[in-house]
Amino acid sequence: MTHKLQPVFDVLLVDDEPADAHLIKMSFKENQVPCNLHHVYDGVEAMAFLQRQGEANQNVPRPDLILLDLNMPRMNGREFLAQIKTSADLSSIPVIVLTTSDIERDVVSSYRLGANSYITKPVDIEHFIEIVRQINGYWFSAVRLPAKAER
Repeated sequence: MTHKLQPVFDVLLVDDEPADAHLIKMSFKENQVPCNLHHVYDGVEAMAFLQRQGEANQNVPRPDLILLDLNMPRMNGREFLAQIKTSADLSSIPVIVLTTSDIERDVVSSYRLGANSYITKPVDIEHFIEIVRQINGYWFSAVRLPAKAER
């Protein structure tokens, strides 16, 4: 009997807050999510990652999913979302807005800009773990993402 290996996904985390990024990373580890988690600190770094600009980004993978904070320096999450969702090359990458903001206008504007989901960050590790468990179950088990060769 052969066991099918679970696919490994690439996730780009765009978040300038080290404590939140740490909680997200720990939650992915705790849930044993089959992914490589790549972390950048703002929209400028995220665009460089996606466009493989700079020596450090020459061989980075195209992410299967982006987790995006809204409130960041330089290029914030709204500006980043607007830029990638109008790009023919990048618009098919699903984006989950994962932010501390629960302001209705942020929710509405994120969806209008093309976000696939909007999640308000939980305040403790137990809730982070549960959110990541749900993300894993939905995005990496229930949903069919395009094959890497087709993107």
